[in-house]
Amino acid sequence: MSMKTQRPQDLVFSLFGEYLLDRPGPVWVGSLIEMLAPFELSSGAARTVLSRMSRKGWLRAERIGRHGFYELSLRGRRLLEEGSRRIHDPPRDEAWDGTWVLVTYTVPEELRSARDGLRDRLLWLGCGSLGNGLWISPHDIVEPVRAAADELGIGDRVEAFRAEHAGFSDTARLVAQCWDLSAIQRRYERFIRTTNPLYLDALAAARRGDLGPETAFVRRFRLIHEYREFPLVDPYLPRALLPKEWPGECAAWLFEHYRELLSEPADHHVDQVLVTAQDAVPA
Repeated sequence: MSMKTQRPQDLVFSLFGEYLLDRPGPVWVGSLIEMLAPFELSSGAARTVLSRMSRKGWLRAERIGRHGFYELSLRGRRLLEEGSRRIHDPPRDEAWDGTWVLVTYTVPEELRSARDGLRDRLLWLGCGSLGNGLWISPHDIVEPVRAAADELGIGDRVEAFRAEHAGFSDTARLVAQCWDLSAIQRRYERFIRTTNPLYLDALAAARRGDLGPETAFVRRFRLIHEYREFPLVDPYLPRALLPKEWPGECAAWLFEHYRELLSEPADHHVDQVLVTAQDAVPA
């Protein structure tokens, strides 16, 4: 997917999630603009989206003299930390004992916003829909569902059950009804086809000693920006429920090894940009 098709907000989330999440303190807006520039986001557009994300509560803005700074709010940090765990430590290796968690809710139309929020949360947790407000997952999601429902103010309208599948279709048919694994498989295969040549090229450049910091920064940014879509669509089902030769594990291996190859020079580039900001703006 072309970076130009992505919303500016997604670019900012990728930048903070991949490069700034574990760096303390607010970041000078000039540094943010410089790091977003390679992705065709102008200075004016960057300032606009940063301000908008601050108003939405994802970022916290502050000023020191004439200079503006941004850092993640608690809400934004919680979102990106959870996303990072799902990207780098998905629940695919959890053992499964055959138990399903069923979630059902009855939310009236006047609370549609909360209902939609719960639906988005269930999808993020990897639930599949059985229809008519009934969702299913092989993972133990009771507590995160409870927390989401309480946060949305509809905790008394949601119920969860643990159950076994007693019939009447087989498990494979049940999975196919709830999740479009074929579409997810095609996305993984496309990612592998397009990313493997880039990985091999970067590997050769690193061995020659000419994998530059800024090049590595851009490559790693593009990599995470593309791969971060998979936690939104992959339910990370236990291996027992997946087709044979599932490409998700190959894609994860490729992602982690390519990212690791790029990490040191890319982080060096970010260090240089942030040092420049510190020099430009006295504490």
